[in-house]
Amino acid sequence: MAVNAANLVLGPARLYVAPFGSTEPLDSAVTPNGPTNPPSSPWTDVGGTDGGVTFETDNTYTDLQVDQLTMMVGSRLTAMKMTVTAKLSEMTLTNLNAALNNISTLSVQTGYTTMDIPVGTSSTQPAYAALLIDGWAPTLATGAPALRRIIVRKVLSQVKASLSYDKKTQQSLDCTFTAYYVSGSIAPVHIVDQTQ
Repeated sequence: MAVNAANLVLGPARLYVAPFGSTEPLDSAVTPNGPTNPPSSPWTDVGGTDGGVTFETDNTYTDLQVDQLTMMVGSRLTAMKMTVTAKLSEMTLTNLNAALNNISTLSVQTGYTTMDIPVGTSSTQPAYAALLIDGWAPTLATGAPALRRIIVRKVLSQVKASLSYDKKTQQSLDCTFTAYYVSGSIAPVHIVDQTQ
């Protein structure tokens, strides 16, 4: 197969978060404007990231074998784990709350905002979220850039929040969002590539 440079992909993505079950943008909304065309509310742009946004699928296959053959005769998919990792650089309380699976209470007042992080039994019941990743797809036949939109419909975050204050360490929210089963009729992940 000959190399097609138009199929090579490189560049940053934008990451959006919304409550689980939020209305998703139409597939036709994958437009020539590329990753600068954000989805509408309730999707919230988390802003800058450091080190990229990574969507990963880790499949586990279990081999099938019989006593009469020395070679495996096949395999079955027995586990699937999907994750999105991102280091959120914008240290807003909204991003911190999203990274903590919205277990906190935010209160916006005139001139200040407060955030309370509970540690009681209510904090064991986090609210699931949905993620939308707007990144790049292979270049269009016209030579124009194309968008790839990945919607991960049900996630919880494992976060390592670094709120360090010194003159050389940038604060960040190092998040790993794990995807979960939605239903028999709704796939946990939906990917759309712009083609024109």
